[in-house]
Amino acid sequence: MQRTTVLSSWGRAIRRALDRAGLDSAALFAEAGVDLAALDDPNARYPLEQTTRLWGLCVRASGDPAFGLLVASQVTPTTFHALGYALTASTTLREAFERMVRYFRIVTDAVDLELSEQGDDLRFLIRPLPGPVQPAPESIDAFISLFIRFCRSQLGSNFSPRRISLRRAPPADTSGYARVLRCPLQFAAADNAIWFPRDAFDRRMADANPELARHNDEIVLRYLARHDRENLRARVRAALTTLLPTGVPTAEKVADALHLSLRSLQRKLAEEGSSYETLLNDTRRELALSYLQDRRYSVGEITFLLGFTDASSFTRAFRRWQGCSPTQFREGGSAGA
Repeated sequence: MQRTTVLSSWGRAIRRALDRAGLDSAALFAEAGVDLAALDDPNARYPLEQTTRLWGLCVRASGDPAFGLLVASQVTPTTFHALGYALTASTTLREAFERMVRYFRIVTDAVDLELSEQGDDLRFLIRPLPGPVQPAPESIDAFISLFIRFCRSQLGSNFSPRRISLRRAPPADTSGYARVLRCPLQFAAADNAIWFPRDAFDRRMADANPELARHNDEIVLRYLARHDRENLRARVRAALTTLLPTGVPTAEKVADALHLSLRSLQRKLAEEGSSYETLLNDTRRELALSYLQDRRYSVGEITFLLGFTDASSFTRAFRRWQGCSPTQFREGGSAGA
């Protein structure tokens, strides 16, 4: 089974927060078994168990239950590799958050993200994945604070979400949370989630640059291809991307491309909680969204690249995914959905 990891550059933000608090970051990293030298490698990753241990040591040393919120303030555009630049260049906040959902495993494969509509709100869910080691509550605090800081960078410093829920137990002192998050907050909740006003997410962002966003998407995908080489789901996605322009490949054809028997492919995917049909659908949807944001591709070319026999078949599938046609999506961006 693939080991759960965290991008090492996240550790740079933790170290800066420790140094800012006047604490011995080198000693705490050493006690947690986290290699400081890896901070200089933008492609390095830390095992989740080491970073979880580090978060606990940081809270104990600082005496600050809201230490994760301080770490979020030390994040820079390069902390999340090329994803940080792709987010800033997104056309709308909705597109940026959809990009986070697709590519957040570049930061960590310990959580899964989900963006869904709930009336006039958008719910952004941060769901820790099952495993022997769980992300530290402080890391979830940091992620949530970071997402809100990103929104404020686009919508103004006075912006606040509707409300936030956290699975963690309430700390003895919640003043730090109130000061930074500035919205109704529920501890000991069923989920880690943020509720945003939907209308704010469909406004065009000041630094929107679809070509730059697409370029950084490609860098992210290349990184993930290397990182996920032991992940069967990622290998199936890569094979599908290669084979789809020749038509929808059968599961047998993908298994052959991966040098597996069909039975082994199906069994291994089931062990990872997935299936060939799910990956085929998800891969086509992800590629469709990416291609449509690049106007060098016509809808006809995208139809071909995704293995559809004709444009009407592609349009029907896209309406199931996004609630609008490919042309409407391209003309209106994410707001078309």
